[in-house]
Amino acid sequence: MRILIVEDESRLAGFVQQGLTQAGHVADIAATGPEGLERAATTPYDAILLDLMLPGQSGLDVLRNLREFGIATPALIVSALTDSKHVVGGLEAGAVDYLRKPFAFEELLARLHIIGRKTAGPAGAEALRLADLVLDPLGRVVTRAGKVISLTNREFAVLELLLRNAGRVVSKTRLAEKVWDVDYDMGSNVIEVHMSQLRRKLDRDFAPAPALLETVIGQGYRLRNQEA
Repeated sequence: MRILIVEDESRLAGFVQQGLTQAGHVADIAATGPEGLERAATTPYDAILLDLMLPGQSGLDVLRNLREFGIATPALIVSALTDSKHVVGGLEAGAVDYLRKPFAFEELLARLHIIGRKTAGPAGAEALRLADLVLDPLGRVVTRAGKVISLTNREFAVLELLLRNAGRVVSKTRLAEKVWDVDYDMGSNVIEVHMSQLRRKLDRDFAPAPALLETVIGQGYRLRNQEA
């Protein structure tokens, strides 16, 4: 998931960003209400973690403005305001959930997982298949020819994106937007290194089976079923 953290406490925001990254997500930080509103309005996020007490504009106002703009990104309010008035107000403003500070990071991940499942719907929970390659989004298990393939969180995210676009070229720009941070340097070779590792695990380790991962020079990458 790509997640926006709107939080003015820099240490907490950094802690949450680090934890989400280690869990395989991409997380951006906005430290003020106006910055959070601008980022959420211009970047397609899967979820927003939204504090209520923010400089410049309150979290509730950010949420109301997003809904008025027609932006339906699921928002999870994370706030030290724990009374029922604020909880009800946040939910009525359009939040999908309310998490009280301080919180256990495992609970935050669990709530985001629920949001992801609801957003994906039944189709998003189904296993993705191409030839003898199978990816289980919920169980986070990948197999080829019945053999489990061990992937890093980043490799799993890349493969899931490619499988959801099987047969179509996915550009480096789109990979960077969906799997890497917004500050990714397009001049670096980070994506190439990850794709080389993924190619080894998907194809080279299963030779002489047909290769599935293809580099389209000047365009990007795609998965193709050479058995079809």
